[in-house]
Amino acid sequence: MAGWESYLEEHSGRFVEELLQFLKIPSISALPEHAGDVRQAAVWASERLRAAGMENVEVLETGGLPSVYGEWCHVPDRPTVLMYGHFDIQPVDPVELWTSGPFDPQVRDGRIYARGASDDKGNLLLPILAVEALLATSGSLPVNVKFLLEGEEESGSRHLPELVSEHRERLQCDWAVCADGTQRGEEEPAVLRGFKGMCALQVDVTGPNMDLHSGIYGGTVHNPLHALSQMLASLHSGDGRVLVDGFYDQVVELKGIERDLIAEVPCDDAEYRALLGVADLFGESGYSTLERAWARPTLEVNGMWGGFSGDGVKTVLPSQTHAKITCRLVPDQDPGRIADLVAEHFKTHRPPGVEVSLHVEESKAWPYLMPVDHPGNRAAHVVLEELYGRPPYYTRLGGSLPVCGILLDVLGVYTVTFSFGLEDENAHAPDEFFRLSSFERGQRAYCKLLEQTGAATKPS
Repeated sequence: MAGWESYLEEHSGRFVEELLQFLKIPSISALPEHAGDVRQAAVWASERLRAAGMENVEVLETGGLPSVYGEWCHVPDRPTVLMYGHFDIQPVDPVELWTSGPFDPQVRDGRIYARGASDDKGNLLLPILAVEALLATSGSLPVNVKFLLEGEEESGSRHLPELVSEHRERLQCDWAVCADGTQRGEEEPAVLRGFKGMCALQVDVTGPNMDLHSGIYGGTVHNPLHALSQMLASLHSGDGRVLVDGFYDQVVELKGIERDLIAEVPCDDAEYRALLGVADLFGESGYSTLERAWARPTLEVNGMWGGFSGDGVKTVLPSQTHAKITCRLVPDQDPGRIADLVAEHFKTHRPPGVEVSLHVEESKAWPYLMPVDHPGNRAAHVVLEELYGRPPYYTRLGGSLPVCGILLDVLGVYTVTFSFGLEDENAHAPDEFFRLSSFERGQRAYCKLLEQTGAATKPS
């Protein structure tokens, strides 16, 4: 048994207690009243980095909520790896659906229950514990390590591009490792190498200058609800293909090894339907379920409202109606360009008698795809195969992780996703949890990843 393995085993109880303390901090970045809690979590993370042996640790201020930096850089002939994670968390509503309080962490049946247990405090702690174990037992690390821990990921990483640009020299590295993400399953490892990008819009449709009596005025003016419905219906063909002009112009066609890698990942459509409680699956023809979920762009209506929706009858013809739309994007789609194309579609498909205004939301993310043969992926592959006893799948995710695109754009480096949460752990939902087995396995995985990375030649 390696020295660091004995260290992890000896201190496992302390590590769990530290995670429980971390989880008590209600660091919800989306709610302004919790800004002080996010800052408290930043201080906790910075102190934990120092305790692990990191140097030059600093809470980095932004135009919003803080991030944290730390480093250990004493092997100039070895690669430099930037470790990323986030200490902010999602809101907890509906609170009444939690079995125990979201900030009263509980250990039950081999699981830690609390908001942020899996996403991302439990996973963020893994590389910190790994570097502590390596430094405590050997006095050195096999690679140069830097940490960038964020306090705004759950609210869109709004200030991260500016922060990374401002600290570009300090953050220079050969590649990054992200502790936010998932494995395929308890016994099925995965190298998660791609995320969809995103853009978001709100559509506002205005008709008459006030709500009207639908009996007196119905049939004489265009109903904004009808107009909005017409425009929304014009966005897709019958099989789900997006009909916005130019929407697919920048899409890199899925073929060759990219299609083969997705096909290797097991996906039973019957089980998928049963999991979601639907009778049929639906989507763009010519692509498998996983191809549509991971590697084809989408446009979704997330909400629409207007008029009367309470109990009983109110014969109203509404003055205004609204809809929120998000597009999930794939390489090489530009979020700004796609938002403009969708806005133009609504303008050109506006029925007579109503006005349409559009607001493009600030939240956006670029699509991200990492080369299969990147040295970081090769190192992750070796470690995961050793830990799980089988080679990992190469997967993507339909969600967005802004940091990957930001680090590629600003620093020119790719990000290896190396996280041990699982998709059934209720991230963003009541009763979020993290398996203790994953918490322990992840610590060993990071020690092995650092050793495997240290065996590589520093990129020229």
